[in-house]
Amino acid sequence: QERQSIIRYWLENLRAKQGESLHNVHFLEGQPISLGSPQRGFGVPSPLTPPVPPPDDICDYFGVKIAMYFAWLGFYTSAMVYPAVLGSILYTFTDSDQTSQDISCVVFAIFNVIWATLFLEEWKRRGAEFAYKWGTLDTPAESIEEPRPQFRGTKRISPVTSAEEFYYPPWKRLLFQGLVSLPVCLACLAIVFLLMLACFQLQELVLSIQELPRVLRFLPKIILAVIVTACDELYKKVALWLNDMGAL
Repeated sequence: QERQSIIRYWLENLRAKQGESLHNVHFLEGQPISLGSPQRGFGVPSPLTPPVPPPDDICDYFGVKIAMYFAWLGFYTSAMVYPAVLGSILYTFTDSDQTSQDISCVVFAIFNVIWATLFLEEWKRRGAEFAYKWGTLDTPAESIEEPRPQFRGTKRISPVTSAEEFYYPPWKRLLFQGLVSLPVCLACLAIVFLLMLACFQLQELVLSIQELPRVLRFLPKIILAVIVTACDELYKKVALWLNDMGAL
């Protein structure tokens, strides 16, 4: 490990000084020691060439992480054309009255929700394509990751990787989510909603009584704060239990 760290340090700090030469090629200060073809690919952009090189060229020159970032950046920039065009159209043709502006805002908001969903799903596919092409689809950490100790299932041979894995039927997980997780979540929401309404009713009752001391007028707010704290602690335990049972 120490030898690898020393070699990496020297490789990362290898620099050519001003005036040094290699095979009669003189280097400028700060010039990378690399082939001429990649340097020409990353030169100053012109109107006839794209401002960003293809992701494959970036991957070959800078590595996978930098290439993946620029691939996402290019895809995001291209996808921003659609909301930009629709926003410009709505801004140009919307009347100045409040009703027309409200309708335009609602239309643009709905479009943004749909656009963001499609953008994320499309990038998942594009990102998986780039990861597969560059050989980083399955990282070593994921390939040797052990299943959780709480995981329940039967051992089988994976039809995808042909490796031994624990398998839990998806229908059992969906059955638990539909018959247990969903009712429990709805019951928790209903309890919080009813307690909140009770505190509001108590607040109105306290404010309607003029003879009460000023300190007692804060009693409903204190009770609501205590209820919120207690429900937060209780629901954390419920959420952890549901997560462990639902993610088998």
